[in-house]
Amino acid sequence: MLGADWGDRPLLLAVDTEPVHLHRIEGELQRAFGSDYGIRGELRCVDAVAALEGAHARSERVAVVLVDAGLPDEERSRIFAAARTLHPEARRAMLVPWGSWADRGTAQRILRGVAVGDIDYYVLKPWTPRDELFHRTIAEFVQDWSRNEPQSFREVVVVADRSSARGFAISDLLSRNRIPYSFRPRDSDTGRQVFDRFGAPGTEVVVWLRALGGRALADPTDLEIVEAWGMSTRLPDDDREYDVLVVGAGPGGLGASVYAASEGLRTLVVEREALGGQAGTSSLIRNYLGFSRGLRGSELTQRGYQQAWVFGAQFVLMREVGGLRRAGDRFVLTIADIGEVSARAVILASGVSYRRLEVPALEQLAGRGVYYGANVSAAHALTGLVAAVVGGGNSAGQAVLHLARYCSRVYLVVRGADLAQSMSAYLIDAIDAEPVIEVLTESEVVDGSGDGRLERVRIRHRASGREREVALNGLFVMIGAQPRTDWLPAEVGRDGHGFLLTGADAARSEAWPLERPPQPFETTLPGVFAVGDVRCGSVKRVASAVGEGSVVVSQVHTHLSTAHG
Repeated sequence: MLGADWGDRPLLLAVDTEPVHLHRIEGELQRAFGSDYGIRGELRCVDAVAALEGAHARSERVAVVLVDAGLPDEERSRIFAAARTLHPEARRAMLVPWGSWADRGTAQRILRGVAVGDIDYYVLKPWTPRDELFHRTIAEFVQDWSRNEPQSFREVVVVADRSSARGFAISDLLSRNRIPYSFRPRDSDTGRQVFDRFGAPGTEVVVWLRALGGRALADPTDLEIVEAWGMSTRLPDDDREYDVLVVGAGPGGLGASVYAASEGLRTLVVEREALGGQAGTSSLIRNYLGFSRGLRGSELTQRGYQQAWVFGAQFVLMREVGGLRRAGDRFVLTIADIGEVSARAVILASGVSYRRLEVPALEQLAGRGVYYGANVSAAHALTGLVAAVVGGGNSAGQAVLHLARYCSRVYLVVRGADLAQSMSAYLIDAIDAEPVIEVLTESEVVDGSGDGRLERVRIRHRASGREREVALNGLFVMIGAQPRTDWLPAEVGRDGHGFLLTGADAARSEAWPLERPPQPFETTLPGVFAVGDVRCGSVKRVASAVGEGSVVVSQVHTHLSTAHG
């Protein structure tokens, strides 16, 4: 059978020193997951570590590791360290008895474990047969693991050479749009079968759509891929008038689309690339309200997309807006390959792009070991290798911690003197606790080389001028921010860096044309608003972008009632 490489049942491992508790935990795991997962319980640390080592030696997958909070700290840490090193995709949790999670000692162990990356969260031990809270919590861990475990055979399979830049780009596209996929090298059993059946001479990448009738796309464009999956990239010719047009489907744009559509405004969202913008590439966002275990950026933005869609917002993906002009009491925008659409108000949420390193040797290796952004799909291919992240913001911190789960060594290259200037404390603490991460402050990457793929870079200490050459297999660049505003007309005021002037900044600009002051998120072109990273003075955080997106809709209502009624 084509691609039948499912492998043995993944393991759910529980460790508890109390035989009665362990028996109950094993029973509940067996009841809910035993048909698809192997269930194993251990009473001793040494046996649990041996089980993890044995699974690794046999190339068996481990999905979840549960360890009793009552184990001595040294033993508990040893088990989690083995899980992190040998099975980096496994979800790890501390088992806590009912009523004790808020106990001072237990709470400190949980908080410390989360802070240093030992655990993803805690799990309350089952106390009754068919404990559905326990089942649900474990199911969420299992679902998260299955969606991100590289050996899982997903709905879409990307087949290419391991060093294929296009193969990586397609994997990146699928990951950011939360399309479930797996990657198979061309020289694997599945890869050879797929290319023999669907490939042709000169084909670089085959995208096998297993869930869509088993058909395949050979060297497809991004547009062909998302259209094949069913995402909207077009508009009917007779559907071109809207109340609100949102440019960009990052956190700010999605927040605006949810509130606009839910409040009865006919809403269109246009996104030039993938859902989520930069936030969509984040491996784990832990400081977003309501998600105590954290969640991937792609999952957060996929939920926002689905929420807006259910309220009636329309989406057009993989299309770029190339012009904006006023036409009477409406705005006309030109969308590539679609044409003109009109709206009574416009919300600009196009975000920013990471700046380029502007090192010619490294630009030639883009997609071949050099990546712009924190794409998590490249991390699996770097297992046991060496990587570096350039940047000092939260996204860079999340990326370096994600890479540390796979790589033998990870460098964080920062221009500033310390991380506290631009990174949240919880990320700094986790980085300090991770032994494979080395932080290089006051440093910058100045050169690199490799035979068809990145092999080494040169890093310079900015104060002393000293340089060192580092053997490297992956470089992730996350520096600075460039707003996407060059397509806008001159009436939309910008600062010296291209960020959009809004509110008080717009009022101080000579471009503001009215006697009334602009609303807080209104640009110098009345009726055109800006939220998120593209706005001058914005706070570069996911939650703030979502908040701005939700708040701006009330200002849109004010504009519409004033201008049209």
